[in-house]
Amino acid sequence: KTLNPQWREQFDFHLYEERGGIIDITVWDKDAGKKDDFIGRCQVDLSNLSKEHTHKLEMPLEEGEGCLVLLVTLTASAAVTISDLSVNSLDDQKEREEILKRYSPMAMFHNMKDVGFLQVKVIRAEALMAADVTGKDSFSKSDPFCVVELNNDRLLTHTVYKNLNPEWNKVFTFNIKDIHSVLEVTVYDEDRDRSADFLGKVAIPLLSV
Repeated sequence: KTLNPQWREQFDFHLYEERGGIIDITVWDKDAGKKDDFIGRCQVDLSNLSKEHTHKLEMPLEEGEGCLVLLVTLTASAAVTISDLSVNSLDDQKEREEILKRYSPMAMFHNMKDVGFLQVKVIRAEALMAADVTGKDSFSKSDPFCVVELNNDRLLTHTVYKNLNPEWNKVFTFNIKDIHSVLEVTVYDEDRDRSADFLGKVAIPLLSV
């Protein structure tokens, strides 16, 4: 019940050159019991921002009214990686030796916040729920993508369009700072003009791995 909301939320995104440097942001009015109303959108072109500096941006909302106030910081990070299954870095003997050395008993107290690493291979999904309308009251396909989250790290696969049995074949590697963390893997149906539809989720406590 406000037209001047303050969220004060922080999100960490990991950038990869092949995806470009544009962040799309949409704002919605949440309605209980029915679809949320679209309020506006804006785009942030990260190529115009200098690195290692916090930028305060006031972005006018397109297709709506008002503006969005953001603090954006670009900084180097090697905490997580994403790669195709065919080029998995842990298959490299040298890379494996470096990791074993990093987490050896001799290095145990070198960085108390770096307690290990987790590699997640997102191969495929099967028999997903169909979410896309193709005719009156009929459903046939979905456009699924997968979100992998560990604490503040949030990585996405690409979208496989019009498929209920998608194959992503992606490898995500995370640094673990807390062994009590929970890995969350969520599948969504991509929708260009509205928020993504939820297709399913699994939560895996790291202590169970």
